[in-house]
Amino acid sequence: MRVFALKSFPKRMKEGNTAVCCAFESHLYPPFPVLYASSFVGINASDINYSAGRYDPSLKPPFDCGFEGVGEVVGLGLSASARHTIGETVAYFSDGAFAEYTVVPAKKAMAVPSAKPEFLTLLVSGATAYIALKRLGELTEGETVLVTAAAGGTGQFAVQFAKRAGCHVVGTCSTDEKAGFLKSIGCDRAVNYAAEDLGQVLRQEYPKGVDVVYESVGGGVFDLAVNSLATGGRLIVIGFISGYQSASGVATVKGGTLPIKLLQKSASVRGFFLPHFLRDYQEALGSMMQMVAQGTLVCEVDCGDQAQEGRFVGLESVFRAVDHLYAGKNLGKIVVEVAPAPFASSKL
Repeated sequence: MRVFALKSFPKRMKEGNTAVCCAFESHLYPPFPVLYASSFVGINASDINYSAGRYDPSLKPPFDCGFEGVGEVVGLGLSASARHTIGETVAYFSDGAFAEYTVVPAKKAMAVPSAKPEFLTLLVSGATAYIALKRLGELTEGETVLVTAAAGGTGQFAVQFAKRAGCHVVGTCSTDEKAGFLKSIGCDRAVNYAAEDLGQVLRQEYPKGVDVVYESVGGGVFDLAVNSLATGGRLIVIGFISGYQSASGVATVKGGTLPIKLLQKSASVRGFFLPHFLRDYQEALGSMMQMVAQGTLVCEVDCGDQAQEGRFVGLESVFRAVDHLYAGKNLGKIVVEVAPAPFASSKL
């Protein structure tokens, strides 16, 4: 099989002296219950941080990358036979997803109706929005919620979950096309920051401030979000993509006036990292799967069909997909279609 692995810690993934080929040896896998053939893998902003070694200081090259995928079960360990069957389609959230074949514990694989990439969007992007807004956002009907990068992989879900909670939602994006998409999923005020001044919009249209911010950009957008908080406001930091490709991962800044700004408004800034909330994960997935089945949750995917070099197909296109994300060109969750070589299905 082929896997996407890095031989060094790069500033950008394409600079990581990448190896994508290795031999598959089935005798290595008995401790791990499920082997599946990847159909699609998901691209996340955090792939850059992980590949740079910022998430796990103990990580040493070479190492596999990727966090999520959807595909077909082609091999089972004895302990997995009660949960899964050969030929079943599953989605999973586990390290090393960028591979033609992936071995994961059965408890990290979830049966899904088909290997469509839409199900993959729930694993990280959807779960992050669902749990963060529920646990940290503490949404109340009638509140105003600001979602930055709202037309992206996780932003699209934050918009929809905030609307389900009865909130007024403001979403930021970079094009009129994305603004149109946001309106189609219920966003009350889509702000194309390439055409409008976000700060001016917030000051003029929301003079009392916003109650909750779902923030993933960082830098000046974070500063603007802090200044726009209402009394008792909650700013949830789920990322800071603007700093991920710098040498340090984020610019060094002093607290400055942040403490007094929070004090004056009885406001808070709360960080969210999905692995710290795994106790809520199954409930979140179950709820989202029910919404999908009912047709009440939009899961927009970007397969690269509009990218300059075309659709993202094969592990080699992970580079292009990551660049597509950081260029802000995606609409929805970016996914890569994987075309694995044939493998004889079996129990391990």
